[in-house]
Amino acid sequence: MTTIELPRLFNAATHFVDRHIAEGRAKKIAFECEQEQVSYEQLLGRVNRAGNALKSLGVRPEERVALLLLDTPDFAYCFFGAIKMGAVAVPMNTLLKPHEYEYLLNDCRTRVLVVSESLLPQIEAIPKANLQYLETIIVSGKAQGLDSLLSLMEPASAELAAEPTCKDDAAFWLYSSGSTGFPKGCVHLHHDMVVCSERYAKEVLGIREDDRFFSVAKLFFAYGLGNGLYFSLAVGATSILWPGSPSPPNIYSVIERHRPTLFFSVPSNYSSLLAYPPTAAKDFDLSSIRWAVSAGEALPAPIYQRFKERFKVEILDAIGSTEALHMFIANRPGAARPGSSGQILPGYEARIVDEKGNDVPNGEIGNLLIKGDSVCSCYWNQHEKTKETIHGHWLRTGDKYYRDADAYYWYVGRSDDMMKVKGMWVSPAEVESVLVEHTAVQEAAVVGYADGNHLTRPAAYLVLKPGLAGTPQLTEDLRQHLAKRLASHKCPQKLEFVSELPKTATGKIQRYKLRQAAM
Repeated sequence: MTTIELPRLFNAATHFVDRHIAEGRAKKIAFECEQEQVSYEQLLGRVNRAGNALKSLGVRPEERVALLLLDTPDFAYCFFGAIKMGAVAVPMNTLLKPHEYEYLLNDCRTRVLVVSESLLPQIEAIPKANLQYLETIIVSGKAQGLDSLLSLMEPASAELAAEPTCKDDAAFWLYSSGSTGFPKGCVHLHHDMVVCSERYAKEVLGIREDDRFFSVAKLFFAYGLGNGLYFSLAVGATSILWPGSPSPPNIYSVIERHRPTLFFSVPSNYSSLLAYPPTAAKDFDLSSIRWAVSAGEALPAPIYQRFKERFKVEILDAIGSTEALHMFIANRPGAARPGSSGQILPGYEARIVDEKGNDVPNGEIGNLLIKGDSVCSCYWNQHEKTKETIHGHWLRTGDKYYRDADAYYWYVGRSDDMMKVKGMWVSPAEVESVLVEHTAVQEAAVVGYADGNHLTRPAAYLVLKPGLAGTPQLTEDLRQHLAKRLASHKCPQKLEFVSELPKTATGKIQRYKLRQAAM
């Protein structure tokens, strides 16, 4: 394993943007977005213009710049422009509501927000008196009475010397997806993206300069930021950006039109893609894809198998987190074990411990801790939460896992999702995997609820495949299916059919909402 050597003075923008010109990639396409193409030469000039535009607004090093942007090249210009001039970029979830943006904007204390035109109404719905720090709104697109990003960038210089930041300076924040509560700001440093690019993208996926990246997961959160932005820039490759919805027709259309070689998505989207039938005699063409990647939550083995059978593409499941920035455990090409998260990445360490912090033997369920140099420095303004989650060099992931004899890691649920039924642990992931094996089930979520005797029992919430309806006969078929595959204490006592499951923007099922509904 090679050591990652970075100088003390290091600015992430020079590594991911500037160096490509000296390395001969000026005319190479860095981004494709619908009909637009952006070369590496254009990318550098526009990143510099964006950085200079921020300086002209009085933004200073270490100040936060909030980005509420769809997946377009403007995201790249503003993200790296802010980092290059020494500020801290703060991408924000594009699917939130005004009261949530009010919290985030005040929490990060930004004076400048760059927002996509279509998302501006969410910000305008916030009473101005409620925004304690925000002074300037810049619009990607057009808006009456506000400066457009283009109008600020056009007169700005295309030359910008990088701020002499340290590799351990804050470069950007990412807010956790809030699957178990309100989002927390994870403070990431200039070297973090380099670590993830080297340890996962290069050493596991084997990314190359001729690769074409396409991520269904959006740029505003950790998984998508790597897949759609800095992984491709790490090797001078091309990233395909899609600002629209991740519906199956859209995703299939982008794949067939742009021909990505690496495809990144989440389990719920893979399930939706499989449920969507081809409109012609010929199936959708995914032959350009070398590897597909899944993260966000555990990929059920049946989805892996169905996708491979239908499209001849292997899905490499992995686990990462906003706190760790990207992956820390992953399946390798050609060595994937369906249902497993894979093996620890080079440069990372993992422990599985009991409630007292003692390591447990292989095969025994415990709490997953990981150690790696991409872990965030802290949660902004949340000292106690930081201490609860980051113990010295170790990050408490909040996941329950066990490790097998071959050092593969197997997810059994979030620490607060696991339930004890009749004195025995039940893993929601295990029950959900059995449920989606049934031909009628598209998605499943399992949580614990208290029965009439205040004893914990499993409940299952099911989304059926298009065109199917929940009937007493189907309920009985599912109960028989479960009984054949699981011990009786693991079989859900409740089976409820729903049109959709509550999820975060990253595709994680919000089981705490289902637990509240089951009470």
